[in-house]
Amino acid sequence: MRALVTGATGFVGGHLVDRLLARGDTVTALIRSPAKAADLAARGVRLVRGDLGDKPALAEASAAQDVIYHVAALTGAVDEAEFLLANRDGTANVVHAARADGGTARIVLVSSMAAGGPAARGRPKGADGLDTPVTMYGRSKLASELVLRGADLPWVILRPPTVYGPRDRDNLITVFKAARLGIAPVFGDGSMEVSVVHVEDLADAIVLAGTAGEAVLGQTYYVNHPQLLSSAELVREIGRSMGRSVTLLPIPEWAARMALTATGAWAAALRRKTILRADKANEFFQAAWTGDAAPFIAATGWQPRFDAATGLAHTHDWYRQAGWL
Repeated sequence: MRALVTGATGFVGGHLVDRLLARGDTVTALIRSPAKAADLAARGVRLVRGDLGDKPALAEASAAQDVIYHVAALTGAVDEAEFLLANRDGTANVVHAARADGGTARIVLVSSMAAGGPAARGRPKGADGLDTPVTMYGRSKLASELVLRGADLPWVILRPPTVYGPRDRDNLITVFKAARLGIAPVFGDGSMEVSVVHVEDLADAIVLAGTAGEAVLGQTYYVNHPQLLSSAELVREIGRSMGRSVTLLPIPEWAARMALTATGAWAAALRRKTILRADKANEFFQAAWTGDAAPFIAATGWQPRFDAATGLAHTHDWYRQAGWL
C-alpha cells in the first residue's frame, strides 16, 4: 500500500512510519527539514520537502497515494489565528491535494480529544456527543475536522487523548522527571478522570483506520485505552513505574490560572509559540477527559496492549536506557 504521512518526524508520526514500514508499505513523508528526516530517508521513505502551506509540495506528495495519514498539527501558537492557519487551513490544503489527484485516497486525520471537549465523570465521551472545545487548540482541531467532514472524499477521524511512550518529549516526560524526585504536581484535588493511550497502540489504531473496511469511512472515533484513571492515580502509577512513592503537590485553580495567564502574556508580547497560555487552565480543571473507544474497537478489532501500569513501565525503561531520565 502507498501511504503519505504528514508529521512523520514527530512523536506520533514517527511511530506510525515505523508501523507502515514494518507492514511493507511504500511511504512518502512531507517534511520541512531534511536533516531531521535523514533516518527516514535511510530506511527507504520517500521525502518531499514542504509544509502544509506548500500546495505544490502537497500535490507532489499526495500523487498516487492509497492513504493519506494527516498527523501534523500545531500544538503551540502565538494566537488563535495561527492555530487555525496551521490546523484548519493545513487540513484544507491536504483535502485540496487529495481531490486534485482524483479523490480516491483515504484520508485519516489524527485529531484530538481536545476537539470534542471534556466529558462528565464516569461517562466517557462518544463522537455522537456535543463538541465543546475549551481551548484555542481544541477549536482549531474541531475546525480541521469540519473541513474534512465537508469534503466529498473517503475519510476517518481519530481523537486520541494524551499520548505517551518512547520518544515522547512533550507530554508525560515532565511528570516522570518530577516523580523521580518524589514529588509531582496535580491540578486541583487530583480527581479529574483521564484517558491515555500508548503511542504504539495509537500507531496501530491509525493503521487500522487507514486499512479497515468501508464501514469506518465517514466516522469519527475516540482512540484510547478503555482504562480510566484519576490524574492523581496517573501520577502515582508513573512513580510506581520507577519504584518511587510520589507525594502529590496540589495546584489550586487560581494559582494555575495566574501563572498561565502570565506565561501566555509574556509569550504573546514576544510573539513566541507556547502551549502554556491562559486557556490551558480550561483543560486542567475539568471533571473528566475521557473517551469511549468501544465503537472503534468494535469496527476494527483494535486491541490496545498497554494499560497504564504496563505502558508507563515500558516508557520509563525506554527513557532510562535512552538517557532521558
